[in-house]
Amino acid sequence: MFDIRTAWRRLTAKISGSTDQEIIDTTEAGDGSGTTAPASVTPSMTLAAADVGDVPAPAPPAPTPSEETVADDSSTTRPTRVISLGEVWVDIMMDVDSFPESGGFAASRSTIPTIDGSYRALLASRLMGTPTAHAGIIGAGPWASMIRHAFYEHDITHIGPDRLDADTGFRLVFNDTNGGKTFIATYGAEAQGGADTFDGIDLQPGDVVSISSNSLMDATAAGVDAFIRQAGSDPDARPYQIVLSPTSSLERVNDRLLEDLVLARPIWTCNRQAAVKLADRLGAPLDEVPVIVGGTFDNEMKALCDNLGTTLRAPLIIRAGARGAWVRLPGGEVTHVDGFPTKAVHKRSAGTVHTGALCAMLAVGKSLVEATRVANAAASLSIEHSENGIPVPPARDEVLALVEHGATSEH
Repeated sequence: MFDIRTAWRRLTAKISGSTDQEIIDTTEAGDGSGTTAPASVTPSMTLAAADVGDVPAPAPPAPTPSEETVADDSSTTRPTRVISLGEVWVDIMMDVDSFPESGGFAASRSTIPTIDGSYRALLASRLMGTPTAHAGIIGAGPWASMIRHAFYEHDITHIGPDRLDADTGFRLVFNDTNGGKTFIATYGAEAQGGADTFDGIDLQPGDVVSISSNSLMDATAAGVDAFIRQAGSDPDARPYQIVLSPTSSLERVNDRLLEDLVLARPIWTCNRQAAVKLADRLGAPLDEVPVIVGGTFDNEMKALCDNLGTTLRAPLIIRAGARGAWVRLPGGEVTHVDGFPTKAVHKRSAGTVHTGALCAMLAVGKSLVEATRVANAAASLSIEHSENGIPVPPARDEVLALVEHGATSEH
């Protein structure tokens, strides 16, 4: 059982260099997978245009000040960027009246292949005008080619390993008329990392590293753990920021990895469901909130954010859809950042869009509250622009216009 108090005591003793059990015992706590990596993962390589399709990529959006090219000189540094350690795969979404029993039959009304995993977060970051890179593994085959083409088309750089003897995986997603979803996964190259998967990342001051839940539950988790351990436990000493999106399936994350993630003190961002599960896993108090007409939900969210943030000792964002998000900085008060209501027409979550836009804004120097406000707008617009029930990340100008309109309407 993961024990947050033991973790913080162990860290305190390590920092002080003391082995005195009395120091460890009196320290106040309140103030992955081990699968062996395949040998066939190769360093990232450049693909010819023919490998990603014959359609030329459109010109990328006009560069913002953070994107301006620099001379090829060792004395200069590249622009800050968002780097994702998440996994990317293909979803095949099928609409059925009901999921058949074993041995039964069902016909799909529509079948839509779409790229999923961390892809929408990557795309959201790039469309906000921030250079964006994917450090995960991509395979070789039809599904991998679909992903590579999308990266090429949207100017997302792949800096991670390439696995040449396996295709990227896919998921069958069955949506029934009752709103239920049934998933069947085929894991591929994206889930076959190891402890050295992210060793080749070249981080520069100001970069934002995004770690998503999908890379915490299989062999690639060993690479995440190695990266987190190397990052250290003092976020102020890191020249880059780490944004972590935990999973609501926390039972699939092992204790050691969760402990290392907590001790690294990244910026945590999650929805209410994942926050409750994380609080329960860490033993954070879930206070009873008095019922107040018209204000119960807000009070519950504030209490959840405050209690979990205190336990994590790290910045925390808890999303609540159209209600916006609750933000807490270490030692500070909880701030509610209003959302931008829109008609719910989506079948998939807009959480990845929110995370991508958040990372993009942090990479250009916005505060956590400011970045959250922009991310709220991006998530809302992505739902408004949904295609086949899948949120579509919006462009930077449209997002900023909505933020400005919201700020104006408040006065």
